[in-house]
Amino acid sequence: MLFEIFPYLCQAFFYEVRIKMQEKYKGVIFASVTAFLWGFLAIALKVSLQDLSPIDITWIRFAVAFTILFFYYLIFNKSQLKIIIRPPIMLIGAALCLGLNYLGFITGLNFTSPSVAQVFIQLGPILLAVSGFIIYKERVGWKQLVGLLTALSGLLLFYHEQLRILIDDASVFNKGVLWVIIGATAWAGYSVMQKKLVRTHSPMPLNLVLFGLPALLFLPFVHFEKLSGLSLQYWFLLLFLGINTLIAYGSMAFALKYLEANKISVILTQNPIITFITMAILGALQVSWINPEHFSLVTIVGAAMVISGAIITVFTNSKRKSK
Repeated sequence: MLFEIFPYLCQAFFYEVRIKMQEKYKGVIFASVTAFLWGFLAIALKVSLQDLSPIDITWIRFAVAFTILFFYYLIFNKSQLKIIIRPPIMLIGAALCLGLNYLGFITGLNFTSPSVAQVFIQLGPILLAVSGFIIYKERVGWKQLVGLLTALSGLLLFYHEQLRILIDDASVFNKGVLWVIIGATAWAGYSVMQKKLVRTHSPMPLNLVLFGLPALLFLPFVHFEKLSGLSLQYWFLLLFLGINTLIAYGSMAFALKYLEANKISVILTQNPIITFITMAILGALQVSWINPEHFSLVTIVGAAMVISGAIITVFTNSKRKSK
């Protein structure tokens, strides 16, 4: 399985060329994989909502991810399955938060657009960065602070058009936005607990509970009768959502193990840029299955600032003290 052997392949490669990869760069790689996959997620979720309810799609995402991971360990390492029988209390809390995050984001997306949802879901990474300073006592130098402020300023410019629409049209502040905010807050709770858990547990086996418990809880609310009439293309979309979940959160777990929370949060703020670029390409292609997005020069400048701020923050060395 790619998500499982990826870190070992990386280690083997750098060993062959006699370069020791620092843990920081491992964390950067895994966080970047997560950001990249999440960049396409909002679009895929919006399309999937055409035929299924938010709970149906959320359950499928968790069920597919859990099933693949479960059978992998069943075949190759059965000992890892014991975490399902006696999961840590904190892991149960993290799983509940992750389930609420999934449901909150897709429910909000159902009432808004990928752009608006991406604006407000960034509250999650921001809260994760704050937790890094408050809970984990991560220190930040002046260069990192400049990078953080640059990235945040870039986000404001990047979302200029969307924020202007929100201010001009009060009706956009509806239950969809509220659901996304709830999802973002729940994600921050999951991340804080997950970062503590990966210190004493192997990252990937934790996902057995993180995926399995929400799938079990959502099971009674799934409309299975709707699944039988889905097209083959739609099933491929659902499979993509499940695999996206598995790889993205597997990478996220490793990122939390190797990298400071504040740096991870900055990397994750890159994923909306991928979303907007993809939406722009789809708009240029004039696809009919999703509404296009439009960019201004201000938006492009903001995107450049977000990327620049992330580079400064992530690759600037600072003394770290964590509890």
